[in-house]
Amino acid sequence: MTVKGTRMVSDGRTAKAIFEEVMANPARRKFGFGHKLAIINVDFQRAYTDIAAFATAYETDPRQIEHVNHISALARARGMPVIWTRVAYKADAGDAGVWGTRTNTPDSLQNIKYDSERHAYDPRVVIGPDDLEYTKRMPSAFFETPLASYLVWHKVDTVVVTGGSTSGCVRATAVDALSHGYRTIVPIETCADKHESYHFANLTDLQLKYADVEPVQAVIDWLEAQP
Repeated sequence: MTVKGTRMVSDGRTAKAIFEEVMANPARRKFGFGHKLAIINVDFQRAYTDIAAFATAYETDPRQIEHVNHISALARARGMPVIWTRVAYKADAGDAGVWGTRTNTPDSLQNIKYDSERHAYDPRVVIGPDDLEYTKRMPSAFFETPLASYLVWHKVDTVVVTGGSTSGCVRATAVDALSHGYRTIVPIETCADKHESYHFANLTDLQLKYADVEPVQAVIDWLEAQP
């Protein structure tokens, strides 16, 4: 029998090796940049960035926040929106839903409380006075938040998604961005995860299906070329 499809491959390659192979394919067509972008910086809060203080935090590229501040400043200077999200729940965690039912330890998701140290933005991030900030409850920055209407009002056609985790809230936000009709860019150095397997596997999947996964320099170059 002739088989045209693919039976699941198991060839021993690492997720990073597969990612590098996919990224090296010059024939892969890109969504590209449109006319106006927004930077969506997902969950740069101490619970996920302060590896000295919290077991839930992680670091991939040590310059991640530096890169995010840079592209955010470039966008801001050109009148393009910059958005910052973080996650937290009310005192009884009654708004965490089923997502908050798997564990119940001090490190658990639903125990990130409003105005707590874990809810606080990482002090290294630079948030502009006119940037949009809000707390979300679920993985996607779009879910039950003001983001969709904010992007429509600002006539955005492209979103750049940064933050953590690559396999969680960044991926969810990128998939929702595409679903809302936005060209979606995920700069490699601006995302982080706990394990390189999760990180590179999800970057690969995003590149193949939902977004343009690019070096952060591609975003810098595009922004610097704008008036």
